[in-house]
This record gives sequence, structure tokens and C-alpha cells, in this order.
Amino acid sequence: MRIKKATKKYETWLAKHLTIVPADLALKHTRMAEDTFQFLRATFYRWMQVWPVVCPDLARAPRVLAVGDLHVENFGTWRDKEGRLIWGVNDFDEAYPMPYTIDLVRLAVSAHLAITASHLTLPHEDACAAILAGYREGLEAGGKPFVLEEDNKWLREAATGELRDPVHFWGKMNALPSVHGEVPKSARKALEELLPAPGLVYRVAHRVAGLGSLGRERYVALADWEGGRVAREAKALVPSACLWAKDDKGSKKIFYAEIITTSARALDPYVRLCGRWIVRRLAPHCSRIEMTAIPKRRDEARLLHSMGFETANIHLGSKGAVKNVRRDLAKRKAGWVHEAAKKMVDAVRKDWEEWRKG
Repeated sequence: MRIKKATKKYETWLAKHLTIVPADLALKHTRMAEDTFQFLRATFYRWMQVWPVVCPDLARAPRVLAVGDLHVENFGTWRDKEGRLIWGVNDFDEAYPMPYTIDLVRLAVSAHLAITASHLTLPHEDACAAILAGYREGLEAGGKPFVLEEDNKWLREAATGELRDPVHFWGKMNALPSVHGEVPKSARKALEELLPAPGLVYRVAHRVAGLGSLGRERYVALADWEGGRVAREAKALVPSACLWAKDDKGSKKIFYAEIITTSARALDPYVRLCGRWIVRRLAPHCSRIEMTAIPKRRDEARLLHSMGFETANIHLGSKGAVKNVRRDLAKRKAGWVHEAAKKMVDAVRKDWEEWRKG
């Protein structure tokens, strides 16, 4: 199946599960044509078709509850119940039982493409080696959340750039256009349950964010509370694109809540699955981090090592599979992530070039 036909079929499937926002979907199609990095982020559904064909051996590796749509910009920060700043994977829309290898290779592919787009500067092979080394270390350590307090000072500095300044952040939030149409009652209920106090007067705005989820309903409640602004976002969820790639022959469960509660991470108390909505707090340091927002002076190998370690934090939630993962990992030859990433980069680029011609 070619990329355009695959996209049309996936979006038809998606429309059966939720209400599509046509303008946002059109924007997604435009951004997919801009560069391969954005194309990768927007097309996890296509990855699930191509991956088992290009990397059949890796597609048979031991399964864990995996992120699926993992890439170098699917990381961010949040506050845990102690108010500490935590860093880690930010989005689990596509979480599903998958081979552990998929998260490592997809993260490595995104690093390859980020290097090509000049978002990262280290050599491709070194990037892959750093990710794998971090993953191995995370498994051996039994996992450890990235708490940006007395430890991980370097990561705290990398994660708190100028673009995450409160004045800049709230300026962007306040500029969001109000929703003039009807907001689903279930979305309003989900937003109100997560607001800091009952009965708050709030404005509902439309936010365009992400790439993989562009085209889905996304509502933001903005309010004043005790001297400052607060924001809560509700985003429509559907089962993972893994289900679509299997022709609906699999679990229709949404695994978002399970993956965040079983992983070796410090939970964000303001992320909640409410029916078909994932609701979260938005704040200057409670959001995804784009590569352009990270200060230029940074240890990129260490950053990718940490991303690999955080991937292990998540996979360790599949306790029954960890032994098999360790055994499989020990058998693989050095450089396997890099070799697989190169093959998948070629496949992604081929699809992107075809998409661009349209």
C-alpha cells in the first residue's frame, strides 16, 4: 500500500472513532510535506505498516507495553504530587503491546532525522549508541524517574529554556482563539473535573499542537485563579494505530492510563483519562519540549542517553516481559539499532518524497 492510500484509509478509520477537525487535518498534511522529521512524527500509522516488512526480525522481539510513537520531541516536563519538576516521555496516545525494539529504533530514526534537519549535531552512529547505552543502563538499574531537583542539574538547565518562560507561555495561551461552536458535554465535564476549584469561570479555546494528533478535537479551558492564569487541555483519544494496522484484529483498549501508572516514573497528578478524553494541566513547565526550545549549549549524547534510560523506565512496567527483553538484548550484535534505523530512515524518506509530490 502506498503512503497516500494508507493515509486515506487511516483517516477514514479515525473518523469512525472521533470527530475530525478538517482545518487541523489539512494543516497536518501540509506539515507532513515540509521535512522528513515532521513527516515521521505525523505518520505513526504508516510506521506500523512498514516496520514489520523492513525489520522483520526486530518485529518479532519480546513484547512490552510500549510508547509506539516515540521520538526526540516526545519528551517534556511536569510537576509531581510533591511539586518537583520531572522530565520524561510526554505523550502516550499510541501506547500498545509491541516489541520493545520499536521504541528504540523509532527514537533512533527521529535522532537521525533531527541531525539531518540540524536540530542535533552529533554523528548518527553516536546518537544510536547513546540511546541503546541509556536503555541498557536503565534496565540494569531497575529504572529511576528523572527528578530535576538536587540531581540531574544539567537536564534541568536543558529543559528550562527561554521559550518556556512564563510570560512567553501565557502570552501564547491567551492568544488562542475561542471555540465558537458547541463543545461536547463530555469534554466540558472532563475539563471541569481537573480545574483547581469548582465553579470557575473559564474560556474554552482551540489549540493546534503536536503532529500525530492533528485533526483530533482539542479543547483548552483558560481561567484566572488565585492571582494567576490556569489552563487544562482535553484531547480526544482513540485506540492505537496498531489496531488499524492489524485490520482491527486486536485489543481496542486505550492503554494510556495503564502505561503511565505501571512505568518507573513520578506520576503527573494532573494527567487523567476521562472517558474518551485525555486531560492534562498546561503550564510553562508542564508541556512537551521541542528541540528548538532546548539551549544550544547542551550535551547531546547525554540527552539521548537519558531518553534511552527513560524508555527503559517505561518498559520496566511490563514486569513479566523484562527477563525476555534482557535475554534478547544480550544476543543482539553491536550497532543493531543504528543498522535498523538506517533502513527505516530510507523507508520514511521514500514515503515522504512520494507525499511531497502530491
